[in-house]
Amino acid sequence: MKRLLRLGTSLLLIASGTSPAAEAYQYRVAFMPDIHFHDVYGEFADQAFSGLKNSKSGKPAIIRTMYAQLTSTRLFNENYFALRAALDDAGKRGIKWVALPGDFSDDGQPYHVRGLVKLLHEYEQKYGMRFFATPGNHDPNRPFTTPGGEEDFLGEEGKTQRIFSRGAKECQGYQSATAQIKTDAELPTICSEEMVSGGYQAIMTAMGDFGINPSPDDLYWETPYSRYGVENYRYQAAQQASDFSQRQYEICAQGTGGIYKKPGYGPCFTVADSSYLVEPVPGLWLLAVDANVYLPAADARTDKPRFSGSGEAGYNSMLTHKQQTVAWMADVAQRARKLNKTLVTFSHFPMVEFDNGAAADLADIFGEGKFQLARAPREDTSHALAKTGIGVHVGGHMHFNDTGVRRYADGSLLFNIQAPSLAAYVPAYKILNFTSPTEIDVETVIVKEVPRFNELFEHYQQEWDHLNATHSRHLWNRAILQADSYYAFTNWHITELARLRFLPEEWPEDLRQMLFTLNGEEMLIISQLNQGEYDGKKSGAAWEAARQKAQALAQRAGMNHQDFARWNGFELAVDFYRLRNADELALADIPADRLRQYQLLTGALASRLTPADLQITLHSTFEDMFRLRFGSIFAVINTYLHGNPARNFHINLESGEMGVVK
Repeated sequence: MKRLLRLGTSLLLIASGTSPAAEAYQYRVAFMPDIHFHDVYGEFADQAFSGLKNSKSGKPAIIRTMYAQLTSTRLFNENYFALRAALDDAGKRGIKWVALPGDFSDDGQPYHVRGLVKLLHEYEQKYGMRFFATPGNHDPNRPFTTPGGEEDFLGEEGKTQRIFSRGAKECQGYQSATAQIKTDAELPTICSEEMVSGGYQAIMTAMGDFGINPSPDDLYWETPYSRYGVENYRYQAAQQASDFSQRQYEICAQGTGGIYKKPGYGPCFTVADSSYLVEPVPGLWLLAVDANVYLPAADARTDKPRFSGSGEAGYNSMLTHKQQTVAWMADVAQRARKLNKTLVTFSHFPMVEFDNGAAADLADIFGEGKFQLARAPREDTSHALAKTGIGVHVGGHMHFNDTGVRRYADGSLLFNIQAPSLAAYVPAYKILNFTSPTEIDVETVIVKEVPRFNELFEHYQQEWDHLNATHSRHLWNRAILQADSYYAFTNWHITELARLRFLPEEWPEDLRQMLFTLNGEEMLIISQLNQGEYDGKKSGAAWEAARQKAQALAQRAGMNHQDFARWNGFELAVDFYRLRNADELALADIPADRLRQYQLLTGALASRLTPADLQITLHSTFEDMFRLRFGSIFAVINTYLHGNPARNFHINLESGEMGVVK
């Protein structure tokens, strides 16, 4: 007896009792991490805050300020429209399975999670989609529900509105469900329980329909703690295994508890793990790993546990504090091979370093602790994960578009695909198309056009007017309100993010001064100066001699040195962040001539670096500092330009090879 099963836009012919791997088949799964859903048109259940009346929708909008967006690595408000546009795009492509690898909410507030659940059910009905979620460090924020809130909602007359939940320091002493507290802020602080940061139980209950709990339609479903297998699977057993009480493990300050617990470990606490494996259709296994690790404080009391956030823990801490889940991953991979299943693993955190090997250079330029380098997995962590045998993993967290590949001498192999965020530059999502058990085509879909993306601009204009009138230091560039597409809007976002946050916080002062006073032509000239020749003036015999050398260097490369003056240091910095965020997707926004000029500068500076230049001291000359600082920056840019394919590519899980798909 044969059955026909529709998969995406194709038909899959399955002979009863045979493995789908023996048949021609196509599994297509979309991955949308870091959507950070904010329900701009939802309602506070307690009516504590109603928002701002929007003239286009006719509804009250509950939104964050534009300044908050432009100083965050993610947008907050426009995600509401971008997610819909992406799901409509996927639906029209015939995609039936959509994975949400973490940070699907923005700190697990009931208000936002409730809105997301409603939207996902809407798209289930609209396109027959199924969603599979696994949490990130923003959902939940801690293992247990905690007070929360934000200080930068947009209130009346363009003013900033603070909204927090009871128990937060901003609402201490207020026992009522809602309250308004007068402070020195522009508007009274609003207290509302809609702003609590939901813990695991709240998030898993709300999102249970999206893979976290089994569906009667699933062919198979398990957790790291269930005790059945494929051969004796029953839905009723899966239901019991999905109960919150059955998905707990022990974690200690020093490492994993339970059977892994070592003498002297403590304090230890029991927390939830929402990981699961699901087979939604014959032959396809989706392994959703909950890679959140909330480390308990070493001095925490058992009656009042304290946990750190999981944002910088990732897989480095998974190997030490969540060993049971890593062991389960290896077991799943082994069974997938034995049963001839197509396995794809996804989680919130990257399994491979995401700077194309440039992390050490970044630390040297900008200092330890900058550029979110603490979030990168160590090489031994990546090797351990490759040895689990999962083969391919799709992650998020960084809002980066990137592909990392690790091939080790012991034969282990790992493809780590970093899917970008719809809430950042470049807004996009990934589609993995499995054309055989070992062959995958990866497509990156850029979400350029988003209906209604500018619907909230009237409120931002009011905010800008207020900031301008009060001479606020938070004034942003209102040219962003002229963006003619969502893509252009995110391009403005990363530009303002670099200006308002990244450059002031991450770049050393001496480097910033060089950046803001030099254009590309001047950088090329300085690269040709000899040690001690620069006197702070862009004139004189030494400067003219270096200018002539720069002119000759450019001519030999088929360029005009004066063309370098078309860009300045700030534009260089923005391009730096564009490439780091979006990899080859950023090439559409950086002129090809400028990229060639960057490469010429890379070589010019590298050729003049000496071992003595490799460390800046009190006696370093300007030329030494420039060569090292900017030589390293251009070298990192060059590294970003020569990474693995990260847009449309093909991978072979058996051979470890990959190739570009045109």
